Amino acid sequence: MGTGIDRLTPALALAQRVEQVAPFHVMELAKQAARREREGHRVIHMGIGEPDFTAPDAVIEAATRAMRDGRTQYTNALGVTALREAIAGFYRDRYGLEVAPERIIVTAGASAALVLACAALVNPGDEVLMPDPCYPCNRHFVATFEGKPVLIPSGPAERFQLTAERIEAHWGKRTRGVLLASPSNPTGTSIEDDELARIVKTVRARGGFTVVDEIYQGLSYDGEPTSALSYGEDVLVVSSFSKYFNMTGWRLGWLVVPPSLVPAFEKLSQNLFICASAIAQHAATACFLPDTLAIYEARKEAFRARRDYVVPALERLGFKVPVMPDGAFYVYANADGVNHPAAGDSDALTQALLQEADVVLVPGMDFGFAEPRRYIRLSYATSLDSLHEAMGRIEKVFGRH
Repeated sequence: MGTGIDRLTPALALAQRVEQVAPFHVMELAKQAARREREGHRVIHMGIGEPDFTAPDAVIEAATRAMRDGRTQYTNALGVTALREAIAGFYRDRYGLEVAPERIIVTAGASAALVLACAALVNPGDEVLMPDPCYPCNRHFVATFEGKPVLIPSGPAERFQLTAERIEAHWGKRTRGVLLASPSNPTGTSIEDDELARIVKTVRARGGFTVVDEIYQGLSYDGEPTSALSYGEDVLVVSSFSKYFNMTGWRLGWLVVPPSLVPAFEKLSQNLFICASAIAQHAATACFLPDTLAIYEARKEAFRARRDYVVPALERLGFKVPVMPDGAFYVYANADGVNHPAAGDSDALTQALLQEADVVLVPGMDFGFAEPRRYIRLSYATSLDSLHEAMGRIEKVFGRH
């Protein structure tokens, strides 16, 4: 008896944009590592940028109360009022900035915030400037809305960041704006305050938009960071509860936009996402309690200690760290000089270290097109003991070659 299904029917054709999205090597390596773990290997993960810390008890208790009290319905598309007010208070207390809660849009993670920003600001054919290297999804967000991401090679001399001079030199007739991250994934480097002020001024003079991803700013180790919101209400800032607040799987972030754009972003949020998770929003209000913030600051010091160990450890192994990371939990290291046959080819090297040392690192290929095979990205969002063990394993591998 037939099933009514023609098994010879060809697969449905995918939209062309799918072909434009490059594979995410960090996720592919994670899948390979998972297979090795199923085979009995103990793998040390320094690939995915996910804190090994989880939400503090106060946050979990707030989520439990929300569920118990039935506060699980859809929220306003802009977010729960109490949470938006708490975020505004955070900007006031941490940065000395008065940000109206009405400008804050709570989103389903920073990714949703960037999707909203691109949906609102990018027309087909518009060019958006960003540094090379940068977080790979950023260019895909732009391309999804038929914009053209323009990656500008940004090396150690620029702290792997865009500069006002580079933006001015690459600004063309189709350029619509810039998308930056400070501190950056994959490099852990920040844009210096004076340079960021010049960037905003340069873009503003050309009628463009400046979007700054600040999801790692809470994890800044050298000096007091300055939010890009300091440079005018026309700057859009993205942030998240994933990194500093240790809530990756809760999928919660926020976006600060100019007052005049709030209605447009609300309309887009209503249609694209309805709202962020109600439970996550109610839980996140507890992130800003004094005792909870004290926990986050102590954890930040733990990340700083890991950075201060792992950078010299990598250099002793023959890696070069051309710019000391001042934030996030990444090191972007040049692998040209390591003692391994795959030196100078970070894709081959990371594959070899997974197979020979059960250590996961990420090749620079994920992050752009400017000399990506020379660099690896290491995430130190794991315990200091694991970092010590990983460096020891790599040293043994290099010693055999």
